Amino acid sequence: MRAPSRFSRGFAALRRVSLLPLAIASVATPAGAAPALDYEVKAAFLLNFTKFVEWPATAFASPDSAMAICVVGKDPFGNALDETIRGEAVNGRKVTVQRLSDAPSPHACQVVYFGMSDKDAARILNAVGPGVLTVGEGDAFVRGGGMIGFVLDSRRVRFDINQTAAESAGLKLSSRLLSVARSVERSAGPSS
Repeated sequence: MRAPSRFSRGFAALRRVSLLPLAIASVATPAGAAPALDYEVKAAFLLNFTKFVEWPATAFASPDSAMAICVVGKDPFGNALDETIRGEAVNGRKVTVQRLSDAPSPHACQVVYFGMSDKDAARILNAVGPGVLTVGEGDAFVRGGGMIGFVLDSRRVRFDINQTAAESAGLKLSSRLLSVARSVERSAGPSS
């Protein structure tokens, strides 16, 4: 078995840091790196987003319910998301991963990652109830009403935020999370 690369060891150390969004914003993806590496970074972001969002009590079925990160549609993470959340807890709640083909039922997910086309994502965004953090790919996802959209910026995995969409869903985003976003949109979506 090959020894882990210096980048892999450094990334593993960053994942253990509680302020990962602050630290990881400066981690660049090596030129020509496989997309799988991008999704390892995005998996770490998904876990750490949960540490910088305040959910209403109504977002959970019960006080001891797990914090569920759900992937709707195509799962680009492979094992990276499962490995990232293994053994993790946020605010005393065990973190779990679910994979779904359509919109989650109420209280089933607190974070929903959209691994699908913009058209399908828009339909499901409208079906997701309050108390759910929505995460997808690209700035168009945020402009279309999603809350956090991953973007590649100078070979770095970054993210844009639609703060109004999060607030409309009853979520409070930490100022620390907002401060490391590439951009923060203050409108819920395109105007008519």
